[in-house]
Amino acid sequence: MALSPNMRGALFMASAMSLFTVNDACMKALAGEVPLFQVIFLRGVLTTALIALYLMATDRRAFILPSKERTLVALRALAEAGAAVFFFAALFNMPLANLSAILQALPLTVTFAAWLFLKEPVGWRRLSAILVGLCGVLLIVRPDADGFSLHAGFALLAVVFATTRDVLTRKLAPGTSSMTVTFATSAMVTVAAGIGSLFVTWVPLTLTSGGLIGIASILILGAYLTIVLAMRQGELSFVAPFRYTSLLVAIVLGVVFFGEWPDTTTFLGAAIVVGSGLYTLHRERYAVPRPTVPTSTGKS
Repeated sequence: MALSPNMRGALFMASAMSLFTVNDACMKALAGEVPLFQVIFLRGVLTTALIALYLMATDRRAFILPSKERTLVALRALAEAGAAVFFFAALFNMPLANLSAILQALPLTVTFAAWLFLKEPVGWRRLSAILVGLCGVLLIVRPDADGFSLHAGFALLAVVFATTRDVLTRKLAPGTSSMTVTFATSAMVTVAAGIGSLFVTWVPLTLTSGGLIGIASILILGAYLTIVLAMRQGELSFVAPFRYTSLLVAIVLGVVFFGEWPDTTTFLGAAIVVGSGLYTLHRERYAVPRPTVPTSTGKS
């Protein structure tokens, strides 16, 4: 049976969040060994080069965007770069639990933006499920009030930029290549990281660190592409809550690779998040059919 646009978007979003989280695990493994901006820059150079080679081999016309799309793609790439810069500025200056709690507000901000700017309908049941899921997130991260400082403001700015990115993605024309958008995004983040790397002392890479950067480059490439595909399928307000997949993947990676054993409260929070996601899927089956944007992603 063919999947609905909402279901395709949900699967793409879950895939993107999983790839992003595994990529973060690679970055975590490099912490203290290679400066962060050096890692992001080197990863970005390799990722951008891979995308460019793919486009050159498949369709060089993908590098040429219609004039009316150029500004939109550029703005989206700038929003992605802003989200990345402020995320990492917060990450290295505040507790991870506090940062995670703030970033989990993103599905709500995206849902609000979809209602405000894209006029997407949001039923009270699905909105309630999202709110319940956020309660589960708070159980997992249990942030301390002391952590909400200037650096928490950086995290909020990351949410603003990420919300802008997702709304701009929805406004792209159906024929715009997802790979082209991915290329622009990767290039912009690489440039931003390159500027940041000018202010840190670079260190030589080992076989292990170089290998992790290579793996991260492939993972982030897949994440960039699937996040673009996710935001161009179905209703943004339905797809956005599946960002919570990253929490579940993070728990598994933490246990397996970093020996971070979640306590009972964390597992309870995870169960609430999963339950809210399943309920959202259940409600989607009974939603009244509504016109959706074309689902073609162009040359991808």
